[in-house]
Amino acid sequence: MPVMVNMSGNLFLVGPMGSGKTTIGRQLSIALGKSFYDSDKEIESQTGASVSLIFDLEKEEGFRKREQKMIVKLTELPNIVLATGGGVVINETNRQLLTKNGVVIYLYCPVDQQLKRTEKDKTRPLLQTPNPEEKLIQLFKERDPLYRSVADIVVETGQGKVRLLVEKILKKYNEYCGNG
Repeated sequence: MPVMVNMSGNLFLVGPMGSGKTTIGRQLSIALGKSFYDSDKEIESQTGASVSLIFDLEKEEGFRKREQKMIVKLTELPNIVLATGGGVVINETNRQLLTKNGVVIYLYCPVDQQLKRTEKDKTRPLLQTPNPEEKLIQLFKERDPLYRSVADIVVETGQGKVRLLVEKILKKYNEYCGNG
């Protein structure tokens, strides 16, 4: 069955670290024939520094300023799939830009799955703590309401193969766009 999709807009993926925004976003962009961007990777490309180094040198506040400038730039682009950083929603301007300029998809992922997916990843500055699980729980409590406030579509990504999750997202996206 062919996938009928509204090709005019952008898709913005929000959710916690480890929810699959980059992995799923790449596959969604291929399925939809849209360009893919990852806001963290774009910041790294622009600065020549890793997100971890930016956090070390400029702290979270400095990173968030860079992130907001990048979100302004990326949300102006047409016909894209954008994987945002996990904390993008803490900034109200970012939330407004995302909701105004595209369909926002919240990739919900339970904390236990986030922990499994991120436990060996040393590139996540907020998890460089003695108790990463406690930090993930804290972030979830703070950010889940914000993710939900901007989301047009919510999809759980805790379990399942990427291909099946992409198909599920496409189905919900088509229904949302009136093509389902």
